[in-house]
Amino acid sequence: MIFTAKFYRRALLAMTVLFAGSAMAQFRVEVSGIGLTQLPIAVAGFRGDELAPQKIGAIVAADLQRSGQFRLIDAADAKYDESTRPDVALWRQKSADSLVTGSIARLADGRFDIRFRLWDVVRGQDVGGQSYVVPQADLRLVAHRIADFVYEKLTGDKGIFSTRIAYVTKAAQRYNLWVADADGENAQSALASPEPIISPAWSPTGAQLAYVSFESRKPVIYVHDVATGKRRLIANFKGSNSAPTWAPDGKSLVVTLSRDGASQLYALDANGGEPRRLTQSGSIDTEPTFSPDGKYVYFVSDRGGAPQIYRMAPSGASVERVTFTGSYNISPALSADGRWLAYVSRVSGAFKLHVMELASSSVSAITDSAADERPSFAPNSRLIVYATHQQGKEALMTTTLDGKIKARLAGQGGDIREPDWGPFQKQ
Repeated sequence: MIFTAKFYRRALLAMTVLFAGSAMAQFRVEVSGIGLTQLPIAVAGFRGDELAPQKIGAIVAADLQRSGQFRLIDAADAKYDESTRPDVALWRQKSADSLVTGSIARLADGRFDIRFRLWDVVRGQDVGGQSYVVPQADLRLVAHRIADFVYEKLTGDKGIFSTRIAYVTKAAQRYNLWVADADGENAQSALASPEPIISPAWSPTGAQLAYVSFESRKPVIYVHDVATGKRRLIANFKGSNSAPTWAPDGKSLVVTLSRDGASQLYALDANGGEPRRLTQSGSIDTEPTFSPDGKYVYFVSDRGGAPQIYRMAPSGASVERVTFTGSYNISPALSADGRWLAYVSRVSGAFKLHVMELASSSVSAITDSAADERPSFAPNSRLIVYATHQQGKEALMTTTLDGKIKARLAGQGGDIREPDWGPFQKQ
């Protein structure tokens, strides 16, 4: 959505999508920055790791490092299975507070038996472990669930490594909507089209994606069932249909329509039907997103002369301005705990990711890049994924809320965009 074709690329009035690259290439993870209170942890090589095409220990280590909460201690060539008690004095000397050990065995039916254990090196205690028997296709998922277990045990917060993200790529003249692991790997195509696909938005259960497609040579909104691939058209009204966001109960969406002239916000049943107009500003109102408690719809409007973030009741009543720092603020995203608002602000011609603590209205710029777009919070509210430009290419990054730890999720073959972080999944 853009308010001017020059500055705000996701326009209702002039939508242009410039994507490049293939999501099928392996992702690089480049972690930069140092956190103030990182927990030192070692992940030993899993015994039997060579039997599996996915290196479980390496995936667990990368997940933990990417979170910003952990500092990896080099495990060298050490390998322990889950039943071997490690020499805790040795790992204390290496400055590790915790150690992950495990094993992988291939069963006669081709499945893999994966077991792990977490050790408190400081206290010399067994913190717990789990085991899984899975087909080869689920090896990465198991690694992410192990990382979730470790993260929750050591931080007290729920891990997000087994959640999913959605994003869009363009390769040659073909657009793809992908559903991938939270680290960007294991991407599965949900939709391929010769026309642009933008604004994917996860439903609260993670079972569906709403998105905007230009297959009809105009922007229309579909809801897509991720498991079956079935989809339904829910908004194809006169003019532009764009920027879908789900209500927390999953029963309705708020979308941006220009059916009555200027782009305005409308409530729409999740099964389609006649929309109900929410805003009456006569300006461009777009990019809606709900607060997690459903009490507010945040959105972007130029009703004050330049794009700023506002919020209103879901009925459209009681509109109030939220952002006052900066003259151009767009792309609001709310954290699941309701504490934080992420958005993009134009500063001296550069678009930078900012985070506001809603209770205090305190604002911090957390990136030093110049073309940040589309922030989305992890479901535990501890990380943000966003699109940006690095070294002349479009890429996805994750960042901690203080901006101290960033990780790049970048396909070796090209650029990726339009991220949306999905909710926690039932196991």
